[in-house]
Amino acid sequence: MPSLRTGLFLLIFLVIASFSIPSKQETGSMSANPEATETNPTGKQLAQRYCGSCHLFPEPELLDKKTWVTGVLPTMAMRLGLKLPGQDTLKPLAPEEEKAISQLHIYPETAALSLSDWEKIVRYYEETAPEVPLPQKPHAPVTNELPLFAAKEVTIGDKPVPQTTLLKYDTQSGQLYVGDAQNTLYVLDKQLQLADTWWIDTPPTDIDFPKNAAPRLLTIGVFSPSDQHLGRLMTLERAAKPGSSPVNIRQLPRPVQFVASDLNSDGKQDAVICGFGNNAGKLFWYDGFDPAKEHVLKAFPGARKVEIADFNHDKKPDIMVLMAQAREEVSIFYNVGNGKFKEKPILQFSPLFGSSYFELVDFNKDGFQDILLTNGDNWDYSSINKNYHGVRIYINDRKDNFKEAWFYPMYGAAKAIACDFDKDGDLDIAATSFYTSLEQPEQGFIYFTNQGELTFTPSSTPAGADGKWLTMEAADFDRDGDVDIILGSYFHTVGEMTQLLFKGITSFPQLLVLENQSN
Repeated sequence: MPSLRTGLFLLIFLVIASFSIPSKQETGSMSANPEATETNPTGKQLAQRYCGSCHLFPEPELLDKKTWVTGVLPTMAMRLGLKLPGQDTLKPLAPEEEKAISQLHIYPETAALSLSDWEKIVRYYEETAPEVPLPQKPHAPVTNELPLFAAKEVTIGDKPVPQTTLLKYDTQSGQLYVGDAQNTLYVLDKQLQLADTWWIDTPPTDIDFPKNAAPRLLTIGVFSPSDQHLGRLMTLERAAKPGSSPVNIRQLPRPVQFVASDLNSDGKQDAVICGFGNNAGKLFWYDGFDPAKEHVLKAFPGARKVEIADFNHDKKPDIMVLMAQAREEVSIFYNVGNGKFKEKPILQFSPLFGSSYFELVDFNKDGFQDILLTNGDNWDYSSINKNYHGVRIYINDRKDNFKEAWFYPMYGAAKAIACDFDKDGDLDIAATSFYTSLEQPEQGFIYFTNQGELTFTPSSTPAGADGKWLTMEAADFDRDGDVDIILGSYFHTVGEMTQLLFKGITSFPQLLVLENQSN
């Protein structure tokens, strides 16, 4: 999803008040540099102190010099209370956004360090970062043909700019739900023809399909970065049925995903919601979908996706969450009973990592869930090609410790789905990129054929160049016994489409259907 990430050093203001000088073990021996003393630290030591105070320290090699100096570091300076010439923290914002962010006190009135120390940090990154972004490491080349799938474009309505925000398939009805940023929800039938249209108050981001009940729809509020609480979780029905209790929860902090599960074993479904927010947000759950019974699991922005599973095999549902924004990580919240949870961080990433999606998959068939993860969010202050963006597999050691076992570099990776698409008994991977390199726009979609032992052969299709694939769904849409794939395109601006027009691309469908030819 574009614009989900915000300031790179998002949470520094939370720790400034309690800041203390790190020990030598944290920063390295002060005597390692003869010019450095405890009263005259080097630029590197200052960077480790301030840039690593609330998230992993970002190494200079992660970005090029120009991006550090003109994109990322000025933003960090504001969050440290420094007022540099020409900077105004709230001037670019709309009045309603300025009001929302002002209440959060994001930008301190008092600087956390002197201007001379700040200039040392800037010089450190400027002197040690590479001149240009580092290239991807050698990897298997992508073949631009996809014989397993037949590509078909689908356009809904008459909107000139595709802005698909949601794709979700209802296995009970055989219908596909397609959300649009223009506050519209389309329902497509089994032939992918328009069956129904809903006009919603804000863009849809998630939906579920309870048995014998109407769907429940999540809307984000403001799709671009925002701290306004305009999101909503509601029952999707035009008139409430007699005796039903429709859901209608408002004022959610820019929610992007939710899951229903009975977390406290009281026989009622609870709602776990990822309130991504912007400068503020939270991961939280409502007991029995009741907003008066809220339980906050993590009071930070960036909650991107949750999965429910019994990780420690104690017959209680646990929660795994992917957190984006500055403090990027994956955590498990173990269910200790009575509605209480204990957090265990299992993966931690640089604030530049760009976490975008994950799902649980047992790749090695040992009965323990592994993690398939993409990182490629590239919207904010450092929108350059990053060699560490891509698709990753982390294997579970059966004790919920995860180690990276496979990585394929993919600029702007947005989502990956594992499935036995070719029906040979192992798991293949379908992956999308939202920030694809313009040199190879067809690689906005890459299909990885599993060759065994975590070895995959990548391939794409020329039709993959016809959109910016933000959303993806996999299911047997045509009911022929194999799993198909549908990609949803989202252009945030007409300028993004213009860039592809200059590459000779003239077709911009809302959906790209990849029909599986296995049968």
